[in-house]
Amino acid sequence: MRTMSGDQVEAAVASCTAALRPALERDWEGVRAAGMEWSCRTTAFHIAEDFVAYASRLAGRAGHRLPLAVSLPEGTGNAGLLQVIEATGALLAAAVRTAPPGVRAFHANHFGSADREGFAAMGVAEALLHTHDITRGLGLPYEPPADLAASVLAWLFPHVRPGPEPWPTLLWATGRGELPGRAPVTDWTWYNNLVLPAGRVTLTGIRPAAADDLRLGGTGGFDWLDDGPYEGTRQACSHLMKAYETGVHRPEFGVFALVRAEDGRAIGGMGFHGAPDEEGRVEIGYDLVTGARGHGYATEALRTLTAWALAREDVDTVIATVERDNLPSQRVVTRAGFVRASVDEERIAQDAYDMGTGLLLYLRR
Repeated sequence: MRTMSGDQVEAAVASCTAALRPALERDWEGVRAAGMEWSCRTTAFHIAEDFVAYASRLAGRAGHRLPLAVSLPEGTGNAGLLQVIEATGALLAAAVRTAPPGVRAFHANHFGSADREGFAAMGVAEALLHTHDITRGLGLPYEPPADLAASVLAWLFPHVRPGPEPWPTLLWATGRGELPGRAPVTDWTWYNNLVLPAGRVTLTGIRPAAADDLRLGGTGGFDWLDDGPYEGTRQACSHLMKAYETGVHRPEFGVFALVRAEDGRAIGGMGFHGAPDEEGRVEIGYDLVTGARGHGYATEALRTLTAWALAREDVDTVIATVERDNLPSQRVVTRAGFVRASVDEERIAQDAYDMGTGLLLYLRR
């Protein structure tokens, strides 16, 4: 699995400072960074500001922007500014390393919070992209390690189809370059994973970086109960990766790990079979490891995820298909508010959506 940790933050800082150090004697204030309204000096200090913001939010488990600002003493030279980038980068790396798994703090994009991997990825992205902006403004060469760019894409850009090379793809995805066969990007964003509290479990969105590991037999970075994950979760991650690799993945309609609040153990998977269709229908599925069945976890998670989907303007109906002899799963969907479809609705689903005749159709509107 492509990791994202304090090590990657430190590597990004080293890449940044190595690229800028040859221009220490240049006038950074008098030159505008490429594609920016800021000078190269302001852009470089912005990297340090983001490191401080991310580190302080994560360390303090902040639920909002903190009333915190940093400044450079008058007369600080370019060499001193690089030292500030190194020092604040080390603070972010330390905050990432010491944050427990699952801890989240405020960040607006895209679902209101980020975990330690998300803050690390954002820090790496800020360093790489703004170093690019500065070096272009100063006329310096710059290309970061390809694995850093690839990890940023896998952790923060789940909606972007991978390109032949990660760095040009990241530049294209952020409106900084062109990619053959793709339209220019004029408006862009990144995504942290969606997390939904659901009683005794938390629905934790699985990013492409983790889904790739899960489909290949790994843990996806989760601490699984018993012999987890169940095969259905791995298959769902395979479908997620196919969507990601073809550029049609929508992260809010992906796969979620069910993480038990009491001990942080992952006990199953739940998610959508894709984005809603033109009629606002979306299908949901789930599984649990053997040791977690029969305790109501699936019902709590299914009720929460379904309610979240139905609150959206693009979803009118959530459907679930259950095998005829799977009575426990039928009880789960019923307790979660689903009702059995009519005979005509099941027949239409069998004809139009290739639903197997051995499945029962349940609906919640």
